Amino acid sequence: MQYIYVISALILAVAVQQGEAIKCFVCNSHKDANCALDIPPDNLLKDCQEDYSTRGKGIPSYCRKITQIIEFSVNSLPPDSRVIRTCGFQNQTSTNYCYQRAGFGGRQVVCSCDTDNCNGAGALQASTMGLVTLLAALFAGKWLLQR
Repeated sequence: MQYIYVISALILAVAVQQGEAIKCFVCNSHKDANCALDIPPDNLLKDCQEDYSTRGKGIPSYCRKITQIIEFSVNSLPPDSRVIRTCGFQNQTSTNYCYQRAGFGGRQVVCSCDTDNCNGAGALQASTMGLVTLLAALFAGKWLLQR
């Protein structure tokens, strides 16, 4: 019977990770060309709580990637494209979703997601705490079964 309680507590610990702030890539390809790479370098990865919590908007809960494309010369500026990656505070759409906007001479693709590093290309990572807890659950289960 104790085995069930231990496993239940460990599964709950793996599933609930409220204390962890989200980590996102934060950059603008206009300032750093590495931002436009499919998988940005780790030096562009930021802890959103540390970088944004002092701005008075609360703790960011999702990541955003914006791809801007200016298709022809506007106001004497040449055609251009940029990738902007950032932490997000208030999501107007659902997370893990992309939408497009278009206007005179340009368009945007805006994507939002709610897991660490998700505003890179296909960056799925399990949290370190979740992996440690899972390993502890496996060892505890093995130990309890041997008793």
